Amino acid sequence: MAELPELLILSQQMDYQLQLKEFAGGDLRQEKSLNLSPGDFLETIKGRKVLKVYNKGKWIFIQLSDDYHLLLNLGMGADILYQEAGQSPEEYQCLFQFTDGSAFTCKFWWMGKAEILPDKELPQHKATKDIAITPLDEGFTPEYLQELCQSRSQIKNLLLNQKKVGGIGNVYIHDIVFRAKIHPQSTANTLSVSSVNTLHKIIQENLKEAIELGGLAYEKDFYGENNGFGTEHFLVAYKEGEPCPECRNTIEKIKTGSTSSYICPRCQKL
Repeated sequence: MAELPELLILSQQMDYQLQLKEFAGGDLRQEKSLNLSPGDFLETIKGRKVLKVYNKGKWIFIQLSDDYHLLLNLGMGADILYQEAGQSPEEYQCLFQFTDGSAFTCKFWWMGKAEILPDKELPQHKATKDIAITPLDEGFTPEYLQELCQSRSQIKNLLLNQKKVGGIGNVYIHDIVFRAKIHPQSTANTLSVSSVNTLHKIIQENLKEAIELGGLAYEKDFYGENNGFGTEHFLVAYKEGEPCPECRNTIEKIKTGSTSSYICPRCQKL
């Protein structure tokens, strides 16, 4: 499932490739993914130009001319792929075509969304209005994280809460808390100031490294390429039964609420 590094890369590629392209039409095959009927959706988007593409948490925001936005959510996974003019698209649920013959497709694996709405409705859009800043935003300071950590929530749940921190999911979180020597079930308000400052630094370092490597190796970018952050870059994540890279103790998989976590029980004491 794509997280902040992959979505940031994808939105930047889309912003570069789609600037000022005008929508001509499309083919929308999965009505349950849409907020309008396919016909109304295509009628609304037709003739509008792409002004800007950016991400907010795990959503892609496409700013359109005449005060509209196209919003895409990859759900539990999706391929959003660019198609050159004349190129035949692969399997998809949504196809968006431009007047120059190019297009892009969305192939949702599970629970993806494509919604179009006027800008005036964005502040009330239920799914995105409360998404917090991301760890790479200017406002994500050590002080911001210190304030969040006044909570009695478990630290992993806190960092995965998109209303508190936008963009982190259950892929990168394992190595983040491992490097910080924090057990994922530690209560946030029991962490020292020093531990929270270290956690802040590691969150940004890990996400920036993933971006520099092009995102997760099993996620496709806008051009269908799989990039360089693979299993060899993980420290404890998804490495149950292997030795801890720090102390050589055995990595364990534990249940943490609705998700699982990979930890070193010696390095990450509860």
